[in-house]
Amino acid sequence: MGPASVTLAASALPGIDRWEDVLSGAAKGPVASLKRWALWAASLAYGIGCRWHRFSYQFGLKRPFQLPVPVVSIGNLTAGGTGKTPMVAWVARLLREEGLMVTILSRGYGSVDGAANDEALVLADLCPDVPHLQGPDRAVMGLTAISELGASILVLDDGFQHHRLKKDLEIVLVDATCPWGHGHLLPRGLLREPRSVLALADAVVLTRCDLADGRSLDELRRKVGRLAPGKPVLLSNHRPASITRESGETRPADWLKERDVAAFCGLGRPAAFRATLEAAGARVIAWREFPDHHPYSRDDIRSLREWAADLPGETAVVCTHKDLVKVRLDDLAGKPLWRLDIALKISDPEQALPRLIAPLARRADEIERCRDGEEGGETEP
Repeated sequence: MGPASVTLAASALPGIDRWEDVLSGAAKGPVASLKRWALWAASLAYGIGCRWHRFSYQFGLKRPFQLPVPVVSIGNLTAGGTGKTPMVAWVARLLREEGLMVTILSRGYGSVDGAANDEALVLADLCPDVPHLQGPDRAVMGLTAISELGASILVLDDGFQHHRLKKDLEIVLVDATCPWGHGHLLPRGLLREPRSVLALADAVVLTRCDLADGRSLDELRRKVGRLAPGKPVLLSNHRPASITRESGETRPADWLKERDVAAFCGLGRPAAFRATLEAAGARVIAWREFPDHHPYSRDDIRSLREWAADLPGETAVVCTHKDLVKVRLDDLAGKPLWRLDIALKISDPEQALPRLIAPLARRADEIERCRDGEEGGETEP
């Protein structure tokens, strides 16, 4: 059972309506304590499994498959949202701006009947000129990307726990608002692996730094520096940039300031979305949560319309980009439906990420030049 499956299993345990309250300790009383104990016991078995999975590749019991093009991995340490999708788009656009043939590979959690999941739909909006392949066997997909799409460099989405492919660059994200997943491995907490594996990262990016206070952020940066000695530790913000309707109508995010907002989302960490809205100055007067990667059904849409119909007339209805690509509605009960667009800002004065990516981009460029030479029938003198 993979990390995402364990998280869903935890959320489905009988009696857990707000399972993260149980994990964080916000839920009190003997019943909540018993649930935490049961989840802790399950996390022991999970810990053995995830350590063995990584060690089997580290010590040569299993061999990763090496593709003939560079692979840049974007991953994280905890289950749930840490801002991977904007980071994947940022790296893919950086490589595409270099004129390289880049393809994104992902597992496709939450996809239904092989259709693109919400992350793929969002990436299609953010990187319309970058192909994206989804499926369980990313080695096979990588070969497909190279042979059929002409890819010279690959971006592996959610790749830190994926060991079957040999990776050339490992970028790991840590959410500054909940860096250690309540301090425990899945399913007792949100950690997919022990914190010590950060030493294997080539660079660590702290996300949502704008939502963390300065003192805790400084302490987190020092702690990550100790866990990943000698590796760059960068800060990033996920700031509201604009709001957009399905029809394409756009307004600046400042439009939400001091405005009553009704919001819904299906995310791994919905609290981060609410905090982002409140940081933008919105007054959240109504709120609904759905499971991560939730496929909205007709009943869900009907329920959302009934919910919106009961809201005061001037209330703005807002969801995330991941939700709107599945809902695909311009309004709910006559009220305009807006998605919140996020701009990723990375503080990297030393240009650490571009410096790490540069040699891989040069390799990719050489691959394309050789390929163009072969197709043109050129021969060495």
